Amino acid sequence: MPIARRALLVGAAALAARPAAARSEQPLRFAVSAGPLAQLLTFVAEIARRQDGLAVRLVETSDWVTPNEAVNAGDLDVNFFQHSANLAVQVAQRGYRLVAADPAGVIIPVGLFSKRVKSLAEVPDGATVAVANDPINNARGLLLLQRAGLIHLKPVSDLRITVRDILDNPKRLRIVELDAAQLYRSLDDVTLAMVNLTYLIPAGGDPKSALLLDTTADEHFIIRFVTRPENRGDARLRRFLTAFKSDDTRRFIAARLPAFIPAF
Repeated sequence: MPIARRALLVGAAALAARPAAARSEQPLRFAVSAGPLAQLLTFVAEIARRQDGLAVRLVETSDWVTPNEAVNAGDLDVNFFQHSANLAVQVAQRGYRLVAADPAGVIIPVGLFSKRVKSLAEVPDGATVAVANDPINNARGLLLLQRAGLIHLKPVSDLRITVRDILDNPKRLRIVELDAAQLYRSLDDVTLAMVNLTYLIPAGGDPKSALLLDTTADEHFIIRFVTRPENRGDARLRRFLTAFKSDDTRRFIAARLPAFIPAF
């Protein structure tokens, strides 16, 4: 399976200086979304290298299918790109043998952005609004539109919300569903779009320009480390997680990814 968009091996030099037994250890192989999450894991991998010479191979991807396929097949050890709500859907739909390796992770907000209006009050009647087309983020976008006062949804107790659950649409908005990676680009064509900061930041967008930013600290939306059940106790993974759950990582997020919310 062609899994790599761009790969980086961190810690090879450190391995060369370690004893023979340590040198035989294979790098921990990660699939990670290109952009901010890859920046974060590159930083953590450097911490792990400095602490005990752990080698980490990061494979950057730009889609939400390849990382689970690669880990489920054993081509990679861990992925870091999805929240637990998406993982649950993928396991149910595709039969993956995948689990969260640890409760720790980060929450990446989504927001409503526009190049055509400067406030939600300016959204005109009949405007086109873009949301993600995958079930969980589609629901997250619709809930955000409700918080913005633009639509009203049926009362529901989970995230299985679709456009069919819209009870009231007073501005007669035309809601289109697009791949999450395309939403930032769609701002040239639509009045309003829900954009995940995973895609906004690499494209040069400013989180502060959001008309409404969802910073809900909901455990369903924590981006978690995902692996196969038998790999949860992998010593390399536990060492990496120790580096991730460090004050250095918190400081990096605060300085470089300030819109992100540490969940550890």
